[in-house]
Amino acid sequence: MKILIPGIAGATGRIVAMRLLEAGHEIVGFDRRSWPDAPDGVEMHRGDIRSRPAEDLFRTHQPEAVVHMATVTHLVARSEDRYRINLGGTRAVFEHSRRYGVKHVIFVGRHTYYGAGPESPLYHTEDEPPMAVTSFPELSDLVAADLYAGSALWRMPDMTTTVLRMVYTLGPTGHGTLASFLRGPRVPTILGFDPLYQFMHETDVARAIEAVLRVRVRGVYNVAGPPPVPLAQLVRATGRSTLPMPDFAFRYALGRFGMPRLPAAALNHVKYPVVIDDRAFRRATGYQHEVTEDQAMREYREAFPVLES
Repeated sequence: MKILIPGIAGATGRIVAMRLLEAGHEIVGFDRRSWPDAPDGVEMHRGDIRSRPAEDLFRTHQPEAVVHMATVTHLVARSEDRYRINLGGTRAVFEHSRRYGVKHVIFVGRHTYYGAGPESPLYHTEDEPPMAVTSFPELSDLVAADLYAGSALWRMPDMTTTVLRMVYTLGPTGHGTLASFLRGPRVPTILGFDPLYQFMHETDVARAIEAVLRVRVRGVYNVAGPPPVPLAQLVRATGRSTLPMPDFAFRYALGRFGMPRLPAAALNHVKYPVVIDDRAFRRATGYQHEVTEDQAMREYREAFPVLES
C-alpha cells in the first residue's frame, strides 16, 4: 500500500514510517522539516501541507492511505502558527484526500482533547465533549482540528476516516509534551495534588497505527498503552525529583528558574488527571501495547539522565 505521511520528520513520525516500511508499505513523506538520513523506501518532500506542491503530491502519487501527523502543540508554536498548521493543515489534508481518491485517512490527535478539571470523570470515553476548549484555550486549535477530522465521517462517507486520540508518548526520543515537562532535574508539582498520568511508548504508537491500517477501522477512538501512574511515581522512576509548590508560586515560576514553559491554563493538567478508556479501540483492531510503563520510564531515564552537580 502507498501511504502518505504529513509530519513524517517528527520523532514519532519517523518511528511510524520505519514500522510501516518494514511491513512492506511504500512510504511518501511530507514535512516542513528535513529528514536527511531517511531510509531507502521513504520518498521525502518538503513544504507546507496547505501549499500547491502538497496538493500536487496527492495528485501525482495517488496514495491509498494518509496518516496525518502534522500538528503542533503550544510548546513549539505561537497561537497564530498553531491555527494555521493544525486547523488549516488538517482541512487541506482531508480536502486533497477527497479530491484525489484516498481510501483511508488517519488523523493522529491527542487525549488532551478532553481537558482536565476537578469535575472530569476518571475515564473519558469517545462520546464526551471537548472540555479543553474552555479549560485550556491553547488547545483549542487541536480540538478544532480533531472535530474537523471527525466531521469527515459524515461529510466524506465514501472515504474511511479514523480519528485517534492518543495519550502522551514517553521513550528514548524525548519527544512530546510529557517528555519535555520531565526534562529538568526537578519537576514542579502543586502541593496537595498527585494526578494520574497516562502515556505510551513511541513504538506502541506505530503499532496502533499499523493496526488501524490493517483493519481499516472507521470512527473516533481513544488509544492508550499501559495503566496510568501517579505523577510523583513517574517523576521518581525517570530519575527526577519533585518540587512541590503552592498554586500561586507555580504560576509565577512557569518559564523561570529552569521551570517548564507552560501556559497558566496548563496548571489543571498538573493538578487533575486526563485518563481515557481505550477498550473500544482494542476491540475494533486487536491492538495490544507491548512496552510496559516501567520499561518506558526506564528508557527515558537512560536516554536523559540527570547530571549530578
